[in-house]
Amino acid sequence: MSKRISHSILDPAIGPRLKSLYPHFHIPRSFPPEGIVLVGHAMAILGAIGFAFSTQTWWGGLLAAIGVIGNHTADCVDGTHARATGQCRNGGELLDHFTDPLSFAYWLVGIGIAADSLELALVAVICLFAIAVLTNIKAKLMGEFTLSRFGPTEFKTLLVVFGLTLTSLTLSQSDIAKQAALVGIGSLVVIGLVHLPLQLVKAVKEVNESGNTPDTSEWITKA
Repeated sequence: MSKRISHSILDPAIGPRLKSLYPHFHIPRSFPPEGIVLVGHAMAILGAIGFAFSTQTWWGGLLAAIGVIGNHTADCVDGTHARATGQCRNGGELLDHFTDPLSFAYWLVGIGIAADSLELALVAVICLFAIAVLTNIKAKLMGEFTLSRFGPTEFKTLLVVFGLTLTSLTLSQSDIAKQAALVGIGSLVVIGLVHLPLQLVKAVKEVNESGNTPDTSEWITKA
């Protein structure tokens, strides 16, 4: 299993506080941590619906923020529950890493709908999944799963602030809120298009210099 290393700016402040809430949830010991992952994923879908309505209704941005916070809380608690109840499983970790990029994709699509620009949302989603694939392949080759200084926690915090901002703007003037959503999704596209090639070049250099021994085996073809 790959080591997990986080260089996140906000994780040291937010992670422990959310994990400290675990005893207050009174989750039954028999409840599988995979269930917490699915609850977090449901919260992500709720957040995406909120983003989609965030430029039409006052509650849309608020619902988006609640969904993102709920998703991140579940993301922090699922591992705590697994370790506390002796239910650590590879399948649980697989499910966790599988749903994470999907959650971000839902939110980007929601913002794209709010901005009436699914084209920009599509580009943002492509950049997102490209970065997710790059991160996972690099983890396999390096033997460690590394989160950058601006990682999932920072992105989710930004989305929470963005959702609450859209709520405020929608209460005053919906046209401004739609423009803000367009600027938001456009900015994420620009950041993704710049960040992706830089990370790709950096990752190639790192796996060449410090990665595991290259796999030179041939494919085994089975009839």
